[in-house]
Amino acid sequence: MKALIIVDMQNDFLPDGSLAVENGNAIIPKINSIQAKYDLVVATQDWHPKNHKSFATQHPENKIFDQIILEGLYQTLWPEHCVQGTQGAEFSSLLNQNLIEAIFRKGMDENIDSYSGFFDNGKKKSTGLEEYLKAKKIKEIHVCGLAADFCVYYTAKDALDLGFKTSIIENATIAINPLNFNEIKINFQEKGGEIIQL
Repeated sequence: MKALIIVDMQNDFLPDGSLAVENGNAIIPKINSIQAKYDLVVATQDWHPKNHKSFATQHPENKIFDQIILEGLYQTLWPEHCVQGTQGAEFSSLLNQNLIEAIFRKGMDENIDSYSGFFDNGKKKSTGLEEYLKAKKIKEIHVCGLAADFCVYYTAKDALDLGFKTSIIENATIAINPLNFNEIKINFQEKGGEIIQL
């Protein structure tokens, strides 16, 4: 049984969004076209409270993209994005959602960020995604969405660590920093993950 995880295809990560990935919407037709190939399709959704500590606005002495220590972890300070109940947090209207069976929200604890669809960054809390996939008898996972070098990578890395056969679909994801993603791909493959094109 094979599952597709669609990561964070939300308006704030798309052109004109507050934390836009350049050409982020270019991958939507590919994501739409591959969904029917899978036994199960799920999605993750960044769903931050307005006062999330990863927002630069919560740290007046700092600026966007500064690195701080938050709850003992390195934390990049982001522009406000994917705030609960806002248009920016909604999935793109161009994304076909008909086959998405479940949505796993992350980043809801104001004190810790959550890149992976499985856990927060400190691995203190699970989203329930692992249990859901295992209950559905899923053995293999393909990951797509935004952004390749953050939430897609961390979701795929955790899937691999949890024992799933895991691939990142390279032509259905886009990185914020392509050079960074090139290093990540090597690391991911060394751990047993696959980089594929569909």
